[in-house]
Amino acid sequence: MCTTCGCGDGETSIDGAVHVNEHDHPHGHAYAPAHAHVPGMSQKRMVSIEQNILAKNDAYARENRRLFAERGIFALNLVSSPGSGKTTLLVKTIEMLKNRLEVSVIEGDQQTSQDAERIRATGASAIQINTGRGCHLDAHMVGHALGKLDMAKGSVLMIENVGNLVCPAAFDLGEAHKVVILSVTEGEDKPIKYPDMFRAADLMLVNKCDLLPYLSFDVDCAIAYARRVNPGIAVIRTSATSGAGMEDWLAWLERGAA
Repeated sequence: MCTTCGCGDGETSIDGAVHVNEHDHPHGHAYAPAHAHVPGMSQKRMVSIEQNILAKNDAYARENRRLFAERGIFALNLVSSPGSGKTTLLVKTIEMLKNRLEVSVIEGDQQTSQDAERIRATGASAIQINTGRGCHLDAHMVGHALGKLDMAKGSVLMIENVGNLVCPAAFDLGEAHKVVILSVTEGEDKPIKYPDMFRAADLMLVNKCDLLPYLSFDVDCAIAYARRVNPGIAVIRTSATSGAGMEDWLAWLERGAA
């Protein structure tokens, strides 16, 4: 069982092909924070496991980053809670970037290929990674998925991580930036409840802003909380439904890709 969020071991599949992680520890893929407690396991052993997991992941991430650099790929790791609107935002982004930038996608979910199918319907290439009971993507999974994608030089790779504001914060996938999506249907205090994720991100998209007239969500408060834990985080307010903020988001992408 994962000592961070309670998920368990399970087979990972990449577009239907079973893939086995190569982590040398007793919990499959888990990130075990130093303060976690596992019955029968000493604190020293827990710290050793954590260091081993993250060191192996970082080695795979360096290889992914080298590949991205060689091909001029601008890779982003999209992270959020479930239901933040990541996939809808991604579909809208791809549609608006047609004739401007080529986008490929790696989709991370515990089960189903529905999100990858939505992405493919736009004409973009997409690979689905199903993590089973796993709570996040890691660099090893992403490296295997890259072998199935034909990414053009100078294009953008969007990695849509499993919906989870805990474990994905700890795992470098080789991306240029983590982009955290915070929906206005969530609490504005998410950045201080899950500080590691917002500290790890370079950009926060405050999403579903078309719903603000119907909610009591305080955008300025959410941004202040995010900057309390990460003073340098950039913020864009977006809505895939109304189109608000989308051109600012696309401009940010184009600057990064350039």
